[in-house]
Amino acid sequence: MKSSPITKLLQEHKTLFLIIVVGLLLLEVEIFALAAMQSGKQSVLQVLDNQGNIIHETSGDNLSDFNKHHFEKVFGPLEKYTVRLNTHEAPFPFRAWFVAAICIPIGVMMLFAFVVKAYLVIFHGEKVADGNSDPVNESDIAENKLESTLNRISRMNIFNIGFLVFIGGILYWIIPNMITYLGHIGVDFFIRYQWVVIVLVAIFFGVGLWIIYLRYLLARKSIESHIEVEKHRLSLEYHSQADQPLLLEEPSDEVQAIIDYKPKDGDSSDS
Repeated sequence: MKSSPITKLLQEHKTLFLIIVVGLLLLEVEIFALAAMQSGKQSVLQVLDNQGNIIHETSGDNLSDFNKHHFEKVFGPLEKYTVRLNTHEAPFPFRAWFVAAICIPIGVMMLFAFVVKAYLVIFHGEKVADGNSDPVNESDIAENKLESTLNRISRMNIFNIGFLVFIGGILYWIIPNMITYLGHIGVDFFIRYQWVVIVLVAIFFGVGLWIIYLRYLLARKSIESHIEVEKHRLSLEYHSQADQPLLLEEPSDEVQAIIDYKPKDGDSSDS
């Protein structure tokens, strides 16, 4: 039984693939840790002036020495201002974590593969082989399900798959944010310019009703024209039939027998 090329590759480079798997695992753990740090209890320290305007804001329960020195250098002593601490519960950013966990590893691997192939093409003049160009001998496919699956995956174009997954993750992040952003803009615009929106809606509604009314008149006129054409056609058929000469009906068998009757010779002599 021959092993598949990808299985042979895994066996020859076990250490390299083990390092890659461990690196990806550590990257995923770091992404999850960063996402978890953005959730839970979050505190924001705000510094307000005498008019109640926020002039400085930083995350955390207190100002660090560097931030305090920078603030006093710009605004003066901190004691002249009001310090307010806001605390809130932030949910776990599932969508951000999901997109980052998928797109960052795929993006890194695709970028690395692109750099390697570009280096081979530019400096060594090697042609980039297509994953689907080499014929595959069906007899070399292993009967093991795992090896068969790995063999099918090895014949696919990883750049197309990676690009589709990357674009899908980016769209999963962008589209909801875009819808939310457009929703906020729409609500703010309606609140500020509600009369303009009402007038525009009324104009579009009136134009829609006018179009519906015109289509109704057009359909009604079409039906009336069709009726007039049918009436004219029936009238022509009636007059054409009235102008034709009347034809005698074909005599029945009994009448035809009376017409064709001829007396016998004995009857004529008696008379």
